[in-house]
Amino acid sequence: MAFDGASGKVVVQGQAPTQEAKEKVTLCCGNVASVKDVDNLMAVSAPSPEAQYHDVVRGDTLSAIAKKYYGDANKYPVIFEANKPMLSHPDKIYPGQKLRIPPLAQ
Repeated sequence: MAFDGASGKVVVQGQAPTQEAKEKVTLCCGNVASVKDVDNLMAVSAPSPEAQYHDVVRGDTLSAIAKKYYGDANKYPVIFEANKPMLSHPDKIYPGQKLRIPPLAQ
């Protein structure tokens, strides 16, 4: 991993066991205050569909985010689980935070 303080960019390389693990590395790096961009170049041993990312804004709730991405507010636990351990409770999200929005299992 390399960090350029002037640009706020993190570059991550290596091998990840799953797509989820790769995305959680991006999420962890991207939720650091001085980081503006994450370039995740990690290879994945077991590829799967990529997640989307959501920048939390004032007034957002996990239910509203689930409604936006999945069409169903009751799918908020999927987003909560995908962002553990960065999230400790579904009601504790804050503006500026980046959340991983995984594809729904088929």
